Amino acid sequence: MAKEKVVRLEDKKASQVPEPCGFKLLIAIPEKEKKTEGGVLLPEDTRRREEAASLIGMVMKVGPDAYKDENRFPTGPWCKEGDFIVMRSYSGTRMVIHGQEFRLINDDSVEAVVDDPRGVSKA
Repeated sequence: MAKEKVVRLEDKKASQVPEPCGFKLLIAIPEKEKKTEGGVLLPEDTRRREEAASLIGMVMKVGPDAYKDENRFPTGPWCKEGDFIVMRSYSGTRMVIHGQEFRLINDDSVEAVVDDPRGVSKA
């Protein structure tokens, strides 16, 4: 009798995070705070709208062709895995995996890299 392979829930969740193809970057959108600085609890739909309009994301994965075109990126990659980046609101392909929002964006959609994204918000 063959042994059944045990699949842990954590492994299944991890395998659902997409691997970016071509020149795409996988970006994780930070969750918005549940309360304002004054302590007012924000409704869930308000938090989700703010996350959707987010300018900030963290680079989770870089596609195999991202930043390879030396004519377009003569100084090399604009960012790397683990960097916090600034991008346009609503850019890329949006998806939610187990309650966390991710986006697939083009490598040239990165507008800036920031060391500390706290306090950066849309004007």
